[in-house]
Amino acid sequence: MSSGRGGSWTFAGAAVVALLLLDVVDFAQTKNFEDVRCKCICPPYRNISGHIYNRNVSQKDCNCLHVVEPMPVPGHDVEAYCLLCECKYEERSSNTIKVTIIIYLSVVGALLLYMLFLLLVDPLIRKHDPYTQPLHNEEDSEEMRPPVDPQARGNTVLERVEGAQQRWKKQVQEQRKTVFDRHKMLS
Repeated sequence: MSSGRGGSWTFAGAAVVALLLLDVVDFAQTKNFEDVRCKCICPPYRNISGHIYNRNVSQKDCNCLHVVEPMPVPGHDVEAYCLLCECKYEERSSNTIKVTIIIYLSVVGALLLYMLFLLLVDPLIRKHDPYTQPLHNEEDSEEMRPPVDPQARGNTVLERVEGAQQRWKKQVQEQRKTVFDRHKMLS
């Protein structure tokens, strides 16, 4: 794997993050008209079906008279119709939502790049270890494995992780062995 490919990935990732940050800054400077609204839910009234009305108005103007346009009832029924409608003023922060989504997507993207890196580099780093072999349910599988000298191995992170993995596999094998022995005794 050449360093040019890794550099291009780094440059591409930095460019995407820079574009997203510029978009957030640009978005923060312009006021989004959908951040505040008044939502009126009007149930069916006489021969008129129910309807939901949305409008960008201030909180003091959040009522049926300012939001419901065109008014579906004639002038003398407006007050009775508006008493049935339930109006709520809603506010949200599009900037917070957008930043949260960008952070989430950045973390997922970083994890995917890390997984890709591990898939490409791990086979090159990991050397064939004659001491590792698949787990068997047989009792003599531990006797077949030659003892591992802990001083013979290095202290790199990968080797420590592999050592911990081998200890875990050995514990699992011992637990399987005791479970099968107990099962045979109970049978």
